[in-house]
Amino acid sequence: MFVPFWCRVVVALSLAGLSWGEAAAEPSGSSACEPTVPGASIRILPRVPLPGEPLKMLAVSADAPIRSLSVRAPDGNELPLEAESRGGPPWSLAAEIDRAARGNYRVEARGADGALACLDLSVGSGAAAGGAGRWDRATEAFFSAWIETLFDYPLDESVNLPSLKPVLTDPSRNFLYDYFGAGEDRHIPSDPDCADLPYYLRAYFAWKVGLPMAYRSCSRGSASQPPRCGAAIIADVFARGPVAPGVFTGVIRKVMDTVHSGSARTGLHDSATDFYPVPLKREYLWPGTVYADPYGHVLVIAKWVPQSANRNGMLLAVDAQPDNSISRKRFWEGTFLFADDVRGAGPGFKAFRPLVSASAPVRIPGNAALTASALTAPFSDEQGELSPEDFYADMGRLINPQGLDPLQAYEAMFEALMEQLETRVASVDNGEAYFRKHARAVIAMPSGSAVFETIGPWEDYSTPSRDMRLIIALNVMSQLPEQVVRHPELFVLHGQSPSEVKARLERLDSERLRDAHIVYHRSDGSPWQLSLAEVFARRKALEVAYNPNDCAEVRWGAERGTEEYSTCTRHAPADQVARMEQYRPWFREARRPPR
Repeated sequence: MFVPFWCRVVVALSLAGLSWGEAAAEPSGSSACEPTVPGASIRILPRVPLPGEPLKMLAVSADAPIRSLSVRAPDGNELPLEAESRGGPPWSLAAEIDRAARGNYRVEARGADGALACLDLSVGSGAAAGGAGRWDRATEAFFSAWIETLFDYPLDESVNLPSLKPVLTDPSRNFLYDYFGAGEDRHIPSDPDCADLPYYLRAYFAWKVGLPMAYRSCSRGSASQPPRCGAAIIADVFARGPVAPGVFTGVIRKVMDTVHSGSARTGLHDSATDFYPVPLKREYLWPGTVYADPYGHVLVIAKWVPQSANRNGMLLAVDAQPDNSISRKRFWEGTFLFADDVRGAGPGFKAFRPLVSASAPVRIPGNAALTASALTAPFSDEQGELSPEDFYADMGRLINPQGLDPLQAYEAMFEALMEQLETRVASVDNGEAYFRKHARAVIAMPSGSAVFETIGPWEDYSTPSRDMRLIIALNVMSQLPEQVVRHPELFVLHGQSPSEVKARLERLDSERLRDAHIVYHRSDGSPWQLSLAEVFARRKALEVAYNPNDCAEVRWGAERGTEEYSTCTRHAPADQVARMEQYRPWFREARRPPR
C-alpha cells in the first residue's frame, strides 16, 4: 500500500516569518540553536505560515542519515511527530503539522552522533524574512530531496504523465507547492520537453527558494566536435525576493527557448558548460543528477532503491518527451544509452555546475575548482575512458553491489522493457489524436539526421529516437542469457554453471514473450493486443515505424492483408517512405548518424 509522503500529526503549532533555514527569536528560557553540520538544514512550508493552517517541515542532510525530527513547544514540552525518511545520500526526513498556533518553537534534526540541524522559530508576527538565497551543500541536498519526493511513486506503478503539471500541483509530492501562499502554481507553464526538463526543475526550485540560476546558449555540435556554449546567462531575479508567476514564466520561456539537446552533451573537459561530469560513485550520483546520452536524450535521476535479499537494486530516473509527457524509467542498457566514440558528444552522468553566490558577482567555477570539496561532486572524466561494456558493468556493481540473481535480473529487464512499450503506446496514441483534429494534414519529414532533432509537429509526434532506444532494448534483452556466460562475475549463480543458467533464462524468456502483451489503439479507435513475442518478431518493421503520417497499425508493424491492418486509413507519402528505407540501416545497427 502506498504511504503518503506527509505523515500528519494533529498538534497545535504556529510558525511565521522565516526564510529558508534562518533562525528567528529563540524559545523562551533556552539558548540559541548551536551551529550544526554544514550540509544539513531544516526547511519549512509555507513561506509565511498562518495560525490554524498546516505546516510542513523537511530536514535534509548531505553527509549523515537523519534519525529523528523533534519539535519543542513554548512550554518546554516536546511534541510527538511521525516522519518518513528517504534516500541517502542525501538523506531527508519530512513531517507535517496539522494545525498551527502562536509561540516560539525549536525544531531539531538528529543523527546517530547528535544534532545535525536546528531551527528556532518565532511565530505570529506575520512577517517573512527576505534577501537572496545561496547555493551551498545543504541547499543542493534540499534540491535533491525535493526531486526525489516529487517523483516517488510506488515501485510497482508505471509512471506516465501527460506533463509535469500533475506532480507540481500535487501538495503531497511537491514540497514547494503554493510556497508563497498565493496560488502561484496555477498560473505557470509546466510543459518542458526532453532537454528542458532539468532546467525547468532547477528554475522552479530557484524561483521558490530565492536563488540565482544560470544557463547558456550552445551549438548542437557535429560528428567530430561536441557542442560548444557561450557565456553564462545569469537569471538572478528570483534572488531579489518573491516574484510573481509571470516573472517565472518569462524566465523559464527564455531558458526553454535557449537550451536544447546539445546543452547536456558538451565535451567532458569543457568548462564553459551548464553541466560537468561526475565520478561513477553512489555518494556523488544524487537525485537531480542529469544523464546525457550521446544522441541527445536527457534523463534526471529520481531515486536509488537499495538492493535487498528479495529485490534487485534500482536506479530510477525521469525524462520528458517532445509531446511534454513525463515518464519514470529504470537504469538499464535500453534506456541509458552509452557509446565509446564520444568525439561529437560528452555523454554520461553530470551535475549542474554550481553558482558560488557568497560574493558578488556570482561565480561559476571551472573544472579545476570542482574538487572533492565541491558542493555535490568533484569533476571526473572517467566516463570518457570507459567502453560501453565497462560502463554498464560499473553501473551494475553500483546498483547491485551483492551481484545479480539472474532470474531477478531478467524480471527487472522485462519490466523496464514493458515500461518502454507502454510509453510508446502513449506516443503513438498522441499522434493519432493529432490527426483526428487535422484529418487532411501531412507532417513534413526532415532529411538526414534532422529526423531526430527537428522541432514542430515532427518532433512532437514522430518517434525515431524512442524507436531506436526500443530496438536497442529488444536487442539487449535478447542478449541477457549470453551475458551470464560472458560476465558470470556480475551474477549470483547459486552453484549452477553459467551455461545452465543461460538455458534456464532462455526457457523463461520463451514463456514470458508468449504470455505478456501490450494493447494499442488502431485507426478506428479499437484496441488491438500484441504479444511481446510479436513485438520481437516485428523488429524489422520497427526500423521504419516512426513516421506519424503512417497509421497506428503500420507504426506497430502490422502486415498488409491481415485483420489487424484492415482499419489502416493513412499512409506516409511515397517520398518519405523512400527516405525511411534509406535511413533504415541507422535503426538496424542502432547507431544514430553524424550531424
